[in-house]
Amino acid sequence: MISQFFVLSQRGDHIVFRDYRGEVPKGSAEIFFRKVKFWNDDEAEEAPPVFNVDGVNYIHVKVAGLFFVVTTMVNVSPPLILELLQRIARVTKDYLGVLNEDSLRKNFILVYELLDEVIDFGYPQTTSTEVLKSYIFNEPIMVDAGRLPPLGPAAMFMQGTKRMPGTAVTKSVVANEPGGKKREEIFVDIIERISVTFSSSGYILTSEIDGTIQMKSYLTGNPEIRLALNEDLTIGRTGSSSYDYRSSSGGPVILDDCNFHESVHLDSFDIDRTLTLIPPDGEFAVMNYRMTQEFKPPFRVTALIEEAGPSRAEVLLKIRADFSANVTANTITVQMPVPSYTMRASFELEAGAVGQTTDFKEGSRRLEWNIKKIVGGSEHTLRAKLTFSQESYGNLTKEAGPVNMNFTIPMYNASKLQVRYLQIAKKSKAYNPYRWVRYVTQANSYVARL
Repeated sequence: MISQFFVLSQRGDHIVFRDYRGEVPKGSAEIFFRKVKFWNDDEAEEAPPVFNVDGVNYIHVKVAGLFFVVTTMVNVSPPLILELLQRIARVTKDYLGVLNEDSLRKNFILVYELLDEVIDFGYPQTTSTEVLKSYIFNEPIMVDAGRLPPLGPAAMFMQGTKRMPGTAVTKSVVANEPGGKKREEIFVDIIERISVTFSSSGYILTSEIDGTIQMKSYLTGNPEIRLALNEDLTIGRTGSSSYDYRSSSGGPVILDDCNFHESVHLDSFDIDRTLTLIPPDGEFAVMNYRMTQEFKPPFRVTALIEEAGPSRAEVLLKIRADFSANVTANTITVQMPVPSYTMRASFELEAGAVGQTTDFKEGSRRLEWNIKKIVGGSEHTLRAKLTFSQESYGNLTKEAGPVNMNFTIPMYNASKLQVRYLQIAKKSKAYNPYRWVRYVTQANSYVARL
């Protein structure tokens, strides 16, 4: 049972606010924002997604820089509310095209119309974009996406000032193109989030892939789609490594498990690994999968910290990109916690380094190395000199690290899962819609131990 739902900007301004039951005291939005903004906990720098203040439960997610928040006075299931908030954000993006503060303010009437159908007197009803189209009558006011930062999965395909064609995230599922025409397009994104842990010598200790095949269709008439995956795709672990590091294509793709959207028919999946479906309106996950079989990680990260005196130490961080030279990783961030008694740090980048910045975060006592892009096959090194307020007594490796790395690699996927073809049922010989199939790998947890 939901008492209130509201959306706040990064400044704490109310964009959307709906009080369903009138049982939570006024000012709950301000209380929530102050609590999140000035969260003070020794074990966490950010507020958790669920917390309680004066008997009121606050449950929130942050999407596109906006706080989607629910308050309740009763003991509800946190995962249920978190999933509901994610779905509200997704269906709002489906209708507005772009999800940000500007689009919400310009379309607040449409947003409130959506909320009235999604939640009734505090009880969730439906979050299906296709079902809601029967009850939503307001037209979205489109925001100029060309001057806005990209959001969602399509944002992963930005490289410098270049934008890949057909950015699905900036289009509404209910709005037509200028002139009243609807452009026939379908987008398929294979998004993988990888978790890898390296030992101090650079060997892989653990590795895992969480992947999703996302689809967003702008096809009129909801034609049948056939999506063909690797013919050598295997579901279920075999207990042995099948990845050939000497081969650029690798061996067969072996997934631990997977699940499919309710619209997917698996009649021919066991025969030729083909999925058949009639895509609903809006963005949805065709398939979710998990892989713990050994795979080749895109980066090798090594870290070393050594004493350089009674109250000094030197840090060496090295990153090697183990992927093709025609692929570029974007927005790389490397963070390394240092001993709590670190007073200052000085950095030394490699000669000719471009698009790299360094910083020492005194509050959280960590080094931060930001790299704008890394081309496949290249190697980058950072040296840092630390000054301590006391002697380390030989405990540096216990008090520093591990190194954490975040990145995005467009047009690359670590599992080697591929779309062989995307077939659309033809209405006529002249019917030839645009098909966009894209790949991206992100770091979910990329850790190197000292």
